[in-house]
Amino acid sequence: MRVLIIGAGTGGLALAQALKQAHIDVSVFERDLVPNADTGGYRVGISPAGSRALKACVPPDLYDLFAATCARAPTNFSMLTERFQEVLCLELDGHATDAMDGEKNVIRKTLRRVLLMGLEDRVSFGKRFESFKHNPDGTVTACFEDGSRATGDVLVGADGSGSAVRKQRLPQARLEDTGIVAIGGKLPMTAESKALLSQKMFHGMSMIMAPRGFGAIIHSLEFSQNRSSRDFAARWPNFLEFLDVDSISWALWGARQNFLKDPAPLSGVELQRLGLELTRNWHPHMRALIQMTDPMALTSLSMRTSVPLSPWDSSNVTLLGDAVHTMTPGRGAGANTALRDAALLGKSLIAASLGQKPLLQAIHAYEVEMLRYSAEAVRESKKQMSASDMIHRPAAGRLQLTFMRGAMRVINVVPMLRQRVLRKIMMVRGEN
Repeated sequence: MRVLIIGAGTGGLALAQALKQAHIDVSVFERDLVPNADTGGYRVGISPAGSRALKACVPPDLYDLFAATCARAPTNFSMLTERFQEVLCLELDGHATDAMDGEKNVIRKTLRRVLLMGLEDRVSFGKRFESFKHNPDGTVTACFEDGSRATGDVLVGADGSGSAVRKQRLPQARLEDTGIVAIGGKLPMTAESKALLSQKMFHGMSMIMAPRGFGAIIHSLEFSQNRSSRDFAARWPNFLEFLDVDSISWALWGARQNFLKDPAPLSGVELQRLGLELTRNWHPHMRALIQMTDPMALTSLSMRTSVPLSPWDSSNVTLLGDAVHTMTPGRGAGANTALRDAALLGKSLIAASLGQKPLLQAIHAYEVEMLRYSAEAVRESKKQMSASDMIHRPAAGRLQLTFMRGAMRVINVVPMLRQRVLRKIMMVRGEN
């Protein structure tokens, strides 16, 4: 069996690793010109379920490298007002520090470098996919813009939310705009920027609930302990140059109708001005984070989500990750669902290669299960980020915000309720 994967993102590379371990001929084609292209955002949150799926795809040493390149584990998750007043703080304790089951934060470029280890001769960069065609002998050929072609037994579209594979394979599939837009940035961690965060914010994850449905998130990412670790240098001496510097990342979002202007066409300097204007009544430290961010490190995003698909007739062309189920970051499930896809599809293709089931039957089984859990993930993620929600309305939104903050403050002072909420969050993040 020869498998062609379009897209060297998290899901595509994890699948390639799984197939390589099973001695299946796999080739990956990526449109980026170089591995460290800055095209996919900054931080990626890997849930316990995502970690298990990744571990099922990669060799043990590679999983160890992934874990070693993650940022310091968060010790708490806090909900704050726009004035940085605490309404709820969940102490993660052992949930965050366990080597396998804790929440992990990693830089997307670093994760790609980890997953490329051992695949260097199987990944081709600068390959922009154009179309595919089925051949009389049952194989499929991928055609690229540079005129080159590749033929295999299976073609997997792992080429993101704008997937060219999906457009040909499932022309009925479409994305819808949620009406939520965001601005995000990352700045180096210095004594000055670190001083803008409280101890809880520095050691945890902080989410802000502000009037008019605006929200924000702040992450403190420390990697320096890995760089100075003698064990890290001994095991992966050639990887030290790929470790990211300590940083603080932030994002600000809201309904497009409540933004002063659409951030999509704005330059970095204009995005910075817009962020400062939107947060003019927020805590001055939030505004300082925005002000200290290099405009070149600012980006904007329009939140889109997949419209649920009905099952289709399976063939030897299939899809995984954002290519088939784009979702908002509302539940932090995008990368984790892609990893789950990779583990499941890898298992199915390996079974087919061993003759345990026919190829199309194996792909069909993957697609049925993938559609089931991804539809739920898309639906739940959209609940967190939709411009039609009442929270974004002027009067009704103020009432809802007051109610939500009040409920969280009650939970915050009742240990039993805090533990119940934490268990529910960890159960959702840990489902597989």
